[in-house]
Amino acid sequence: MDIPLQHTTVLLDEAVDALLGGALPDGPATWVDATFGRGGHSRLLLSRLRPQDRLIAFDKDPDAIQEAARITDARFSIRHEGFRHLGELPAGSVQGLLMDLGVSSPQIDNPQRGFSFRFDGPLDMRMDTTRGESVAEWLATAELQQISEVIRDYGEERFAFPIAKAIVARRQERGPISTTAELAELVAGTVKTREPGQNPATRTFQALRIFINAELEELQQALEASLAVLAPGGRLAVISFHSLEDRIVKQFIAKHSKEVFDRRAPFAAPQAMKLDALERIRPSADEVARNPRSRSAIMRVALRTEAA
Repeated sequence: MDIPLQHTTVLLDEAVDALLGGALPDGPATWVDATFGRGGHSRLLLSRLRPQDRLIAFDKDPDAIQEAARITDARFSIRHEGFRHLGELPAGSVQGLLMDLGVSSPQIDNPQRGFSFRFDGPLDMRMDTTRGESVAEWLATAELQQISEVIRDYGEERFAFPIAKAIVARRQERGPISTTAELAELVAGTVKTREPGQNPATRTFQALRIFINAELEELQQALEASLAVLAPGGRLAVISFHSLEDRIVKQFIAKHSKEVFDRRAPFAAPQAMKLDALERIRPSADEVARNPRSRSAIMRVALRTEAA
């Protein structure tokens, strides 16, 4: 019998409190959980929303869609899509928008998904297993320079070129890499030094996962869409787990939290700021002790200040 894979939602109460911290409209309001995962944030949100409100969730993972089907609350609906599709919602229609980035524990802990070097399984890493190319399929044909650039740019891996060279050499000698154990072993044999306590394959696995799912590009698209769909006074909360994600979120909020002057029209009124940065929240020591995977999480919260 299969044992259900467990997931502990990071910054659960803090995220819901951040979304619900503003003034509510008199009429119905729409909230969005842009990354449903296993539904921790959505379930708590539903328990605190008013009867006239509704919650829309997004997720690419078929397992997440299956989990969402267990929610029978009529106020809830889910779309089997990535959050790049946020812009399809009506302009100014959303009161609160949450993005919880990264990979859920059930995804990491399921060997068949191929996200982790700790378990041997197919080298897949797709968030949506119903479409797209797996990591194994991409590595079977990608050029040396392509592989090196992906591992360098998305994993911030200083040994990116030697790793890419080893992957191509292995492909030529014995055929493409097809399992997580094969890739982890190859990287470990190539990376001779690493930070204490970190597996040599950590950065390479992160890079390939981010690339194959176009995670950073989708995040940028979703953030831009948030400006259109959030109502004035609506709140944006984004939880990130590594520096590449957090840098994008931080820069996006900073960019839109100031007035913009048009140098070509020096006497024209400046364009009003679109966001007001509210807070930056990290997990408590108690949460990190209960759930070590939360230790790198950062949540940034902003308020929509201008009509869409």
